[in-house]
Amino acid sequence: MLLMLKNSFMTQKLVLSFILISFFSSVVFGQNNLGKSDDAARIALNVYIPEQAESVPAIAESLYRDKISQMLTNYSLSGSNDNGRFIVVPVLSVLGKEVTATAPAMTVLSIQTTLYIGDGYEGIKFSTISLASKGVGQNETKAYIDAIKKIKVADPAIQNFIETGKRKILEYYNSNCDFTIKRATTLAGQNNFDEAIFTLTNVPEVAKACFDKSMEAVLPIFKKAIDYKCSQSLARAKNIWSAGQDLAAANEVANQLANIDPSASCFSEANKFASIVAKRVLELDKREWNFKLKQQQDEVDIRKATIKAARDIGVAYGNNQPKTVYNTTLIRGWW
Repeated sequence: MLLMLKNSFMTQKLVLSFILISFFSSVVFGQNNLGKSDDAARIALNVYIPEQAESVPAIAESLYRDKISQMLTNYSLSGSNDNGRFIVVPVLSVLGKEVTATAPAMTVLSIQTTLYIGDGYEGIKFSTISLASKGVGQNETKAYIDAIKKIKVADPAIQNFIETGKRKILEYYNSNCDFTIKRATTLAGQNNFDEAIFTLTNVPEVAKACFDKSMEAVLPIFKKAIDYKCSQSLARAKNIWSAGQDLAAANEVANQLANIDPSASCFSEANKFASIVAKRVLELDKREWNFKLKQQQDEVDIRKATIKAARDIGVAYGNNQPKTVYNTTLIRGWW
């Protein structure tokens, strides 16, 4: 009887342990289930390195950027292009410097790196942390490199810094969501469709409430965008064809029609016009005009495909913009 009770107790203990392990595993997985490739679901931060009070070697500045990017990746954040409004800023201070009396002489640097997460446009600071490290090298540059390498990205204090910044950015998105959508709608009304789409598709999936609203708002804007671009491309193609009805003109027509979306309202008209051009090329040159407009994919989730296409437009728009000039006056108020 005693043995049975003992076995029963051990069984219950094992079951309880399994449940606890499963629970904590699910919590950890739930917090870190955004893979490195899942950039659409991650908050995008741009690493912005301002002019430092200390004279930092170029290679050390590059290492700073790499180190911060590694931190962001570790905590399900992603680096963005130079147009991301949310930034992480490193500011370096030299706490001490000495040259040893050894042979060879070594430079010892004690540095403090203060990191800030905030809004680069409005100058709102979300999170900050200071990290001390010491580097030793045969010269000052190598001492800087050694000190930066010794910054531990897995430090619990860094995790708290990142999580605080992430939480406040999510709060920002959800608190300002209506303004974001209104701004995008205004841009679309001015035919600035790509910027409007960029504004909405920049909202990360983890800001779920705002993301869902933004994806609903982007669908009609995307439709207006492809309709507008279709009419513009078709008009240019017709003008080109009217000016010179030959193979060279036909090839220019093809360039104009090539990117027309199959969902655009003028797609059918563009298709008919392409047939007219093809027929004329055959009459003139006795050859087939090998051009076909894009075709809608079969058996595809239209909504999902539309959102992906909108995101592609947003990414292309962001990548083609000049480097953003942040509000440096406000940012410098952080330190």
